[in-house]
Amino acid sequence: MPEDESRRVALLVMGCPKVPVQTSLVLYLAHRLKKAGIKTIIAGTPSARQLIRVADPDGHYTMEMKDLDATIAALADEKLSVTDSYVFVHNDAGISYTATMVSLTKKPVTAIIFGEEAEQMKQEITFPCTVIAQPATHNPMPLKKKIEEAAPWDV
Repeated sequence: MPEDESRRVALLVMGCPKVPVQTSLVLYLAHRLKKAGIKTIIAGTPSARQLIRVADPDGHYTMEMKDLDATIAALADEKLSVTDSYVFVHNDAGISYTATMVSLTKKPVTAIIFGEEAEQMKQEITFPCTVIAQPATHNPMPLKKKIEEAAPWDV
């Protein structure tokens, strides 16, 4: 059964957790969205979800976590509906996940691009979505600042 569209439901998509800033930025964005009263679902690979579980064992920042492949299937089958998606991108798979969210949700999608190849990855986005990019790998603060400037919890 699709989610009630009258309430904002944000989907945070995590791929491979190879770049350290992803986990802290996902937790930060989940916290800000939750604080704004926005239901937040974190979908990711098993390793990425485990890092979130270890970092937030009592669920202070996270509301719900799902397997990434199962989430994509639920969106495709219209069993899940979201109002916003934020895809954390540091490689080609992240670009593919972003394109998938754009195609399946028909709702606003933001690509949060990080890692040493951030500028190159940014150039590969050839479809409509919001892009926030910073070549951050270990220090999340410059990208956190860009996320705060975009303030997706205030939209």
